[in-house]
Amino acid sequence: MFDRRTLLRAGLCAPLVPLLGGASAPDAATERFIRAMPKAELHLHLEGTLEADMKFALAKRNGIKLPYDTVEAMRASYRYHDLPSFLAIYYSGMDVLRTEADFYDLAYAYLAKAASQNVRYTEMFFDPQEHLKRGIPMAAVIGGITRARGDAAKRLGIGSGLILCFVRDAPLDTAAAALDAALPFKRDLIAVGLDSDEKGHPPADFAPLFARARVAGLHVTMHCDVNQENTLAHLRQAIVDLRADRIDHGGNILQSPELVAIARARGLAFTVCPGFSGKVSTGGVPIDVVRGMLDQGLDVTISSDDPAYMGSRYVADAIVDAQPVSALTRAELVQIQRNAFNAAWLPPAQRDAYLAELDRFAATAS
Repeated sequence: MFDRRTLLRAGLCAPLVPLLGGASAPDAATERFIRAMPKAELHLHLEGTLEADMKFALAKRNGIKLPYDTVEAMRASYRYHDLPSFLAIYYSGMDVLRTEADFYDLAYAYLAKAASQNVRYTEMFFDPQEHLKRGIPMAAVIGGITRARGDAAKRLGIGSGLILCFVRDAPLDTAAAALDAALPFKRDLIAVGLDSDEKGHPPADFAPLFARARVAGLHVTMHCDVNQENTLAHLRQAIVDLRADRIDHGGNILQSPELVAIARARGLAFTVCPGFSGKVSTGGVPIDVVRGMLDQGLDVTISSDDPAYMGSRYVADAIVDAQPVSALTRAELVQIQRNAFNAAWLPPAQRDAYLAELDRFAATAS
């Protein structure tokens, strides 16, 4: 959930080899191709789209005093050196979200931005435990987001789904309470997920909650962040024991041929955010995750993660950034989007329409 370059400076990732294909930018024609391509985004934290200017607007509306005098000072404060320091900024920023209207504005702003980047469909995470503990009712959180989704579909033509994430480093009973509060609104949800600080909080801890969610008809996805403590054990729990329907990040799977084979056989999709989960080390050799997953035949997708805290780089920007790093051909760029539409939790007719649009684009784009 945070910038890979920051992790490197903090020594939290293995040293990287020089970036594949050069570290600059795609040529102009390739960038136009990427930006025009129909897209799906499957790894996006709504609270991670809370831009500094919106924080000021919501703080003013809700009578909240911010510790910064200007938008520029607020944006400049987004400095972090590890996951806990990032999460401190990330979670404290949510304090301006108080009313259903706030959640509406947050979600609609992201959906408008995504639509402007030719995103046709997106599945968005949200962290209700962080709002419930501040006394914000679930009806306000889901209600605001759901109204925004409906309006964006009508006005902007962008489809969307909503994923309730369990905050894994919060007390487990608060995750259970969040699920209890959300189930009356399950028609507005498509899945549950698992995010936040992974250290000491393995996926297996949440097995009963995932089981309850499945009984309610919801899909299950789980963050397996890169280069974490016990990372392969957590991946095994998520893939083999808990049979997650998708994996978020998950780059360390490239260190396990056995898990790669299992994931490939299942057609398991990985929602990779190159700004965070860019490289892992296999046998002492750094490997680019997107390139490695493609070469291993895994269903990799590309998303932006927490763009407001990552230089306001949304999904088209993230793909533009990844293209030279991962040496992605146009055919591979299209395949990554095909993977995303196939991995999305969509009705078959809607999926087929998106895929047909992507195929038409690929056949005619120059």
